[in-house]
Amino acid sequence: MSATILVRGGGDLASGIVLRLHKAGLNVVITELPQPLAVRRSVAFCEAVYEGQVTIEKLGGVRIADPTDTFSILNVFARQAVPVLIDPDCRAAISLHPLAIIDARMTKLPPEPFRHSALLYIGLGPGFIAGDNCHAVIETSRGHTLGRVYWQGETLADTGLPDTVQGQRAERVLRSPASGEFTALAEIRDQVEAGQVVAKVAGQEVTVPFKGVLRGLIRSGLVVKKGLKIGDLDPRNDPEVCSLVSDKALAVGGGVLEALLSRPEVRRSLWT
Repeated sequence: MSATILVRGGGDLASGIVLRLHKAGLNVVITELPQPLAVRRSVAFCEAVYEGQVTIEKLGGVRIADPTDTFSILNVFARQAVPVLIDPDCRAAISLHPLAIIDARMTKLPPEPFRHSALLYIGLGPGFIAGDNCHAVIETSRGHTLGRVYWQGETLADTGLPDTVQGQRAERVLRSPASGEFTALAEIRDQVEAGQVVAKVAGQEVTVPFKGVLRGLIRSGLVVKKGLKIGDLDPRNDPEVCSLVSDKALAVGGGVLEALLSRPEVRRSLWT
């Protein structure tokens, strides 16, 4: 049986990492919040928290409410699936003794200290400093450094902007116009027109600025804060991209795999 790799967070970027590691033959477990706020929900394993189970590119994710329920976790591993633990404090890091921990929550903040015995702690993007609050940090910004592993120092600073697609950048992100309950009036994969109302927050309308496909939208019923990212609009207008893990997520996943294989003490224990 292979070693256990623990991934903190089950959003779309984290899910690309999980997919890569699982295909490499590793047992991967995810820890999540009780109410995740993923936008690209169709490619995020954290959706298992709400649905009980999900499938992303033929890989299943199964919710486990008790992060100390090792028997259930092992049963999910036996089914060649990924356990998704409701575990905001990452208590499973103590009971599972993972070989490595990947912090993929993308909070853009330094990680809080917590107990674990992992040989390798890997952080993604801004907020992590290799040699200080993690062993290695992976670049998450697009460009020639995307997916690179740093064993000293930090990645590029957060710009607060998404990647440019067909000339659209800031407009691709739909943000909450107010604080309150979110109500979706459209679905992920919907092709929408400029000016179309796709959601409401506390009664205020959310419209799209250009024609495209809704690549992501948070769940109805969640309470959000003003300015929170609640949707993702893709100008390529291709619904098929909504069901695929992004090239960015897979590139970062490749960097994580490189980091795991770079340390002899970790590498020799991965598949034993």
